[in-house]
Amino acid sequence: MNWGSDPYEWVGDWSGRRASLSPDRTAVVDETLGEAYTYAALDDRANATARLLESVGVDEGERVALVARSRVEAFDLFFATGKLGAILAPLSYRLEPPELGELLDLVEPRLLVIESPFVERVEHAIARAEVDPIVLELATDDIAGGWDTYDERVPSDVRPVETAERALSDPHLLLHTGGSTGTPKETTITHGSIYWNSFNTITAWGLRPDDVAPMVFPIFHTGGWNVLPLPFFNMGGTLLVDREVEPGRVLEQIDRHGATVLVAVPAVLRTMTRNDDWERTDLSTLRFVKSGGGPCRDAIVRAWRERGVEFSQGYGLTECGPNNFAMPDDWPKEKVASVGKPVLHTDVRVVDDDGQPLEDGDVGELEIAGPHAASGYWADSGAGEDTFADGWVSTGDLARRDEDGFYHIEGRKKNMFISGGENVYPPEVEDEIADHPAVSEVLVIGVPDDQWGTVGKAVVEPAEDGVDEGDEPLTTRELEGYLEGRLAQFKVPKYLTFVDEMPTSGPSKLDRAAVKERYGGEPE
Repeated sequence: MNWGSDPYEWVGDWSGRRASLSPDRTAVVDETLGEAYTYAALDDRANATARLLESVGVDEGERVALVARSRVEAFDLFFATGKLGAILAPLSYRLEPPELGELLDLVEPRLLVIESPFVERVEHAIARAEVDPIVLELATDDIAGGWDTYDERVPSDVRPVETAERALSDPHLLLHTGGSTGTPKETTITHGSIYWNSFNTITAWGLRPDDVAPMVFPIFHTGGWNVLPLPFFNMGGTLLVDREVEPGRVLEQIDRHGATVLVAVPAVLRTMTRNDDWERTDLSTLRFVKSGGGPCRDAIVRAWRERGVEFSQGYGLTECGPNNFAMPDDWPKEKVASVGKPVLHTDVRVVDDDGQPLEDGDVGELEIAGPHAASGYWADSGAGEDTFADGWVSTGDLARRDEDGFYHIEGRKKNMFISGGENVYPPEVEDEIADHPAVSEVLVIGVPDDQWGTVGKAVVEPAEDGVDEGDEPLTTRELEGYLEGRLAQFKVPKYLTFVDEMPTSGPSKLDRAAVKERYGGEPE
């Protein structure tokens, strides 16, 4: 029996199977509207949504595109496409019309659902695209477009629909990667990838049916699906969904709902610690907090730990997982800079430029393999050859495994630079600089140098506190003195510049490409 390619009814019927087991358990709380939905209610909504999709001709294998913020209708569409054997493609509302237009042509959706605030942007994208999908507007307070509204087209019939038979190898989600230049690629996420990632997350993180978590990742990002929501739906937990991610609102939700789990990018975790409600928010119900989507500074870790919260870092990517590592029981707290050890159903290795495994302590490219990996890129014309090869996903990230088996991420392979023949890994340098009281955030890039070929340049967002008004936040000489004894001399940045606010991309990730483009030229 081939469990990967054989079709079964259960594969796509997420909401129906969960509703049959725990119909009265709360699945989603819409914090924007103040409404809660049980698993039985979600299945009713999924059946009605499936009838909507059928009415506009969405069949097995066809795509439904969505441009919206986090809201329950996104999950309705996920469950409905699962029942019908169709594919959901959430697209980023942060992309510009030319980029969205190219993605629409790539995905070729039968149906496009747009939330009202993004109608104008998507209208321009449709005008540039060759496809001509059926369009429905997911209305907010003001209807912005001339299309039918989504709510008006959803029928009231919630009877179970006939569920299509799908195989674990069939696609269910198309998620675009967070590329900072050019049009992102669409990653094909199969039913099997989703299930296996859920199993890895549930078993390695110890998720429970009574877990409650705010969802702070956008739904166009793998974090909005595979980090917590879909593992939670597999387990029967409760998800708190909000249109906007505001630190004060997240803190209030943790307190009011007794949230037990929080996973967020470092920028969100940092702004939460700086919120006026930080000290008076009850965080005692949180079983653990995980940081993902980029390196987490020591100051953030300390702030959460000082509140008595179990804090660790995760690692993943759209093409694999994204949940690949976890901390073992009773892990040494000094290992917090690592991402832990591989989860149950994942193989991990660190290789050199020739693809040969390296010894512990050596830095090389991180490669991951397992049944949770994506099957490739949608409509791939060779784009995945360097990423999906020989059963391993090449992450493009540098890593090392220490003597105790913990993995440490050393940054993007393309961001490493060589100074005077020595390898410099920016995250290592950034971690040290970020500890300076005058620094709020920092990125280190390589810039040309006549003597050493390339040297480091620190781009710093100054801290609000720690600097007297009217003073320079920091000088290059002061930085050199601060880093003396902390870093080898060749790693110390030779140039320093300041920005009012660090640019971000994707789900509040620091935009290293934008910093490199603006500040990476010849030093003045």
